[in-house]
Amino acid sequence: MGDLIYLDNGATTFPKPEEVYTFMDHAYRSFGVNPGRSGFDLCIEAGALVDETRKILCRFFGGTDHNRLVFAYNSTDALNLIINGMLRPGDHAISTTLEHNSVLRPLYHLSRDGVEVDLVPFDKAGFVDPEAIKAKFKANTRLVIVNHASNVIGTVLDIAGIGKLCREAGIPFAIDASQSAGKIPVDMEEQFLDVVAFTGHKTLFGPTGIGGLYVREGIEIRHTRAGGSGVRSADRAHLDEYPYRLEYGTPNVAGIAGLQAGVKWVEGQGIEALHEHEMKLLRRLRDGLAEIPGVILYCQEDLTDHVGVLAFNVEGMDAGDVGTLLDVDHDIACRTGLHCAPLVHEGIGTAEIRGAVRLSIGPFNTEEQIEAAIEGVKEISEFSQRKS
Repeated sequence: MGDLIYLDNGATTFPKPEEVYTFMDHAYRSFGVNPGRSGFDLCIEAGALVDETRKILCRFFGGTDHNRLVFAYNSTDALNLIINGMLRPGDHAISTTLEHNSVLRPLYHLSRDGVEVDLVPFDKAGFVDPEAIKAKFKANTRLVIVNHASNVIGTVLDIAGIGKLCREAGIPFAIDASQSAGKIPVDMEEQFLDVVAFTGHKTLFGPTGIGGLYVREGIEIRHTRAGGSGVRSADRAHLDEYPYRLEYGTPNVAGIAGLQAGVKWVEGQGIEALHEHEMKLLRRLRDGLAEIPGVILYCQEDLTDHVGVLAFNVEGMDAGDVGTLLDVDHDIACRTGLHCAPLVHEGIGTAEIRGAVRLSIGPFNTEEQIEAAIEGVKEISEFSQRKS
């Protein structure tokens, strides 16, 4: 057994940059108290950290008002705030079959209560044409929400094209940037975005347990929870102004510190450079696996508009067994199954065979690791063919 080859960055990037570990430790040891709830020095320092991180993320997403940058537990939490806070019975929502369950399940629950939902299918290459979304517009359409980059097949949607059509029709447009923020540009103005949901622990290189959303001016999300805000405590109802409107209780100070350090690291490295490294390795991985008899790749023919995520299967083997062999025999960490995106697997024909094997690349992966992964899959495929 050698050193671990970590190819599960689509689930959580690992390891984190050293700056993230260092700053989290410093912040939590130095002023890890409840921010903004009192006037003593440590409280003020913690509050300043939260406020500074809002400003950094606001700029990062091309926003204009840092108070409309709202912290949440993760992107699933943020997406629930968006969907439940923007739709009511009688409304119509549009999404796609590329979505993660963090969008599909809230929409499904609302559909049982009178919200009409249309899901636009992706094509054989793994993309959704903006015009196909426009074709679903109705007079009562109140939200279009799409996955910017697929967590299964890695395809990146034309959010600027979709956003422009939504803006022209006066329909709010939200994206799930879980797999894209930090890999490819996300800009509120240039891409006609109304709401962006993000998580901290993937491509922004922060810890788990922190994420959020940015809400453009003119877009209102009603609060679906209520609780402590640390200000105006005598008010009986939850506050309406941002960020308090969508934040509840004590914020995750350690998580916010790690997220700030992660975003600063991304900005220091450069999004383009990070993506270029990832795609160079993905192209080699795709090419190497494509040469192996018995390996089936999904939506990898053209890697234009992709992130570093690849799904495959080995003929005659369950994806879970392939993942186990990669782990036990080759010390390669990957992700198998349906990846919380069952409609993607229906679309690529893997739902009935219990999904696929996903390899997802990060900035700390190397060419040598990719070659080792190719060799590992080759050995497993040869083993499968000998059995059959």
